[in-house]
Amino acid sequence: MAARPLLVAAAAFALAGCAASGGAGPQAASAGPAAPTVHSAPFPSTYRPPATRPVALVGATVLTATGEEIANGTVLMENGKIAAVGAGLPVPAGYRAIDARGKWVTPGVIDAHSHLGAWSQPDSVGALNDVNEMTDPNTAQMWVEHSIWPQDPGFDTAREAGVTTLMVLPGSANLFGGRTVTLKDVPSATVQGMKFPDAPYGIKIACGENPKRVYGARGRSPATRMGNVAGYRKAWIDAADYARKWDRWESGDRTGEPPKRDLQLETLAGVLKGEIFVQNHCYRSDEMANMIDIAHEFGFRIRAFHHANEAYKIAPLLVKEDICVATWANWWGYKMEVFDAIEENAALVEAAGGCAIIHSDDPVLIQRLNQEAAVALSAAWRAGLKIEKARAIRWFTANPARALGIADRVGTLEPGKNADVVLWSADPFSIYARADKVWIDGGLVFDRDDPSYRRHSDFLVGQAGERP
Repeated sequence: MAARPLLVAAAAFALAGCAASGGAGPQAASAGPAAPTVHSAPFPSTYRPPATRPVALVGATVLTATGEEIANGTVLMENGKIAAVGAGLPVPAGYRAIDARGKWVTPGVIDAHSHLGAWSQPDSVGALNDVNEMTDPNTAQMWVEHSIWPQDPGFDTAREAGVTTLMVLPGSANLFGGRTVTLKDVPSATVQGMKFPDAPYGIKIACGENPKRVYGARGRSPATRMGNVAGYRKAWIDAADYARKWDRWESGDRTGEPPKRDLQLETLAGVLKGEIFVQNHCYRSDEMANMIDIAHEFGFRIRAFHHANEAYKIAPLLVKEDICVATWANWWGYKMEVFDAIEENAALVEAAGGCAIIHSDDPVLIQRLNQEAAVALSAAWRAGLKIEKARAIRWFTANPARALGIADRVGTLEPGKNADVVLWSADPFSIYARADKVWIDGGLVFDRDDPSYRRHSDFLVGQAGERP
């Protein structure tokens, strides 16, 4: 399989992406502080849904991401929710009817692995690269939201490609890179205004070449893969001890001094308690198996392996462990651990009954996730794997929602779900398809035919080459 033309750029991004204590109630306050939890995080979302009106998309081919493909379909949106989906539904009074004949409708695109805002455009400017805190192998205390620049023009170009939700991760230089954050792709002056309300936090963990290369070059551990594993295990031992100390304080009479908060161990303890999801950068099948063993040893679960180019080698194990695979179709060869990548990777995971995801890890590819999925799907067909488009659409909608812990609200077109919807000019698996209109929570946030909905970052105002 040929490497993509931007191989040098991909290699550069490989290192980047591969990128709470709350107030107690009055009664608790009198007895001492409560144990830190992620549920009372100090940086709450201030997101407000866009203005909405009832809308009916009429006559489209609808891919619901539940396994259905509906011809002559109608999608009704009202009060920010999906009201109904079906063939030939009548349009209720008061709805704006949009003629979608010859077009396609899908859920909003969800990118499970992005660095937008933390490694912003233009990415050649070091001042805009805040994705890797390369100062210690364990930086679990970092929160990537504190690096995010909402003015990154990449958010606008992603939205124009149908992206409604994305998870931003720290980079992969460290064993533990820090907390992830899930965002709604809406214009905002603050990251809090983009934060997906109540979306679970994740923790970025990195396997393989990146951490051992970064710290081995400095003459310190980890310098090998066994050093990586020793570093993970020590961190989990310390986190379990920290959690026990807070549990004893909580269950006791709370006399004396409480345990001192430790932001690094607080995040890892949140993983052990099941409150923070593990998002694990890991390419090789043997290392994924090792990470699963470590998860068993310390009693946590891995939500998704990211990049995971060798997932096809252990697909039954990943299905058994209920671990999603966030990967590409044709990123290959930019370092040794990527040499066994194949275009059929996502399809083989899907065929085994697993959770396959097409992700970006790149500010350009995030604008083409539907096309990257099409590459993976066409490779599957050539290999004799009969996967319908109605299933493959889940690779960049329903399955990333599952990995991010937000599948109860987005990722499929079902009544009651948030109305994150894309109207495509053509079959989304066609290279000619473009997102014509995009809704987030039922509010129109992009319209290719209306310049007033083609919002561009304030950063571009007055810049050379600014788009009209």
